[in-house]
Amino acid sequence: MFKTIKNAWSIPDLRKKILFTLLIIVIFRIGSVIPVPFLDMTALSQLTFGGGDAATNSIFAYLNTMSGGAFGNATIFAMGITPYINSSIIMQLLCVAIPALERLSKEGEDGRKKIATITRYLTVVLGLIQGTAYFFYLKGQRILTGDVAVWFAAIVIILIFTAGTAFMMWLGEQINTKGIGNGISILLFAGIVARLPMTIYYLFPLNKNIPSYWSMASQYGQIQYYFLVPAFIILFLIVIWIINFMQDAERRIPIQYAKRVVGRKMYGGQSSHMPIKVALGGVMPVIFATSILSIPSTIRAFWTPAAGSFWDGFFRALSPSGWLYIVLEFVLVLAFAYFYTQIQYNPVEMANNLKQNNGTIPGIRPGQPTAEFIRKILSRITLIGALFLSFIAIVPSIFTMVGNMQNLSMGGTSVIIMVGVAIETVKQMESQMMMRHYRGFLD
Repeated sequence: MFKTIKNAWSIPDLRKKILFTLLIIVIFRIGSVIPVPFLDMTALSQLTFGGGDAATNSIFAYLNTMSGGAFGNATIFAMGITPYINSSIIMQLLCVAIPALERLSKEGEDGRKKIATITRYLTVVLGLIQGTAYFFYLKGQRILTGDVAVWFAAIVIILIFTAGTAFMMWLGEQINTKGIGNGISILLFAGIVARLPMTIYYLFPLNKNIPSYWSMASQYGQIQYYFLVPAFIILFLIVIWIINFMQDAERRIPIQYAKRVVGRKMYGGQSSHMPIKVALGGVMPVIFATSILSIPSTIRAFWTPAAGSFWDGFFRALSPSGWLYIVLEFVLVLAFAYFYTQIQYNPVEMANNLKQNNGTIPGIRPGQPTAEFIRKILSRITLIGALFLSFIAIVPSIFTMVGNMQNLSMGGTSVIIMVGVAIETVKQMESQMMMRHYRGFLD
């Protein structure tokens, strides 16, 4: 990877793209530390780092991680790029459910531009809704200052949150046009990496002086950190290796193309393969499952039931440190992996495309038998990929429950995004370098 970056840096065109991408990341990080007005920053800091919901494992922690800490500090980029991701997912689902949008998505470049425009408008709407909810949460936690009317503060803060989301969406599109990699993924990557120092701080708060660490760990009952911290580091490296391996893992279905004579020439007859990636859904099933399971924790942030009541036990069981949360997360990731694969891959359409191009799978008849064969392969591959995603997703929750390590921001979703974006960006650099070194048949 480092050799690829070094070689890309030596090419002037690619060096400009890398520098432009780094400039966008710097702008993103600057906006992530500029707070919105009319907020008591001292009270906000106590809420974020003193055990509030923005620092725990509710939907606030998820948004805080995806925004690189901007959400917890209520900065102008507090909403992050999450509204754009949600609007993209919604549009993908609507393109399957609504025939008009499905036809629009198949109209080529013009259709894709219209879908992108709708996605942008939907992003602004979701950012407005999410910013409004966050404002009322801050108001309920008494974070607002008393120097201005509430209605005026609401208008200013909500509009700033929404404008920050729109500006981040524009920054991502600029990376797509003039930079390296996928813009939205790069911004997510930058936000997650920005949280790494905080994770390291929680892992090694007292390791500079081992004797005093033992005494304080014994005093506060945290000796388990001596075993869990090394285990977490080893497991983190293993998870990175597994993600790297699964990102490239694929099932190759052999394809044989029939020979055909056109005039005096014979075409076709070659053998090829149809690659089907094991991790078909990517990180989307984990995002879906995390979003749904974060709803109870988010509700609890606005409403605290009486201690010992049914709802108190219900919310405790569905908290990220509860056993029921881990079981449901495992099941939901499996279910959403199959669901996402079903809406993204159509075996009947794949079989028809093979038939139209005179391609067949050896030993399988064209048409319906080919579709059934592809459906069976997809089902098996999806199971392997879903189990992989479920394992990655529940490991942080298990550490949270066993070791009381609630402040770890490096969740399964974050690791998958971070490693996946790094691999994809390096591959894009390699492909662009290969294009520039290709002389062509005229030279």
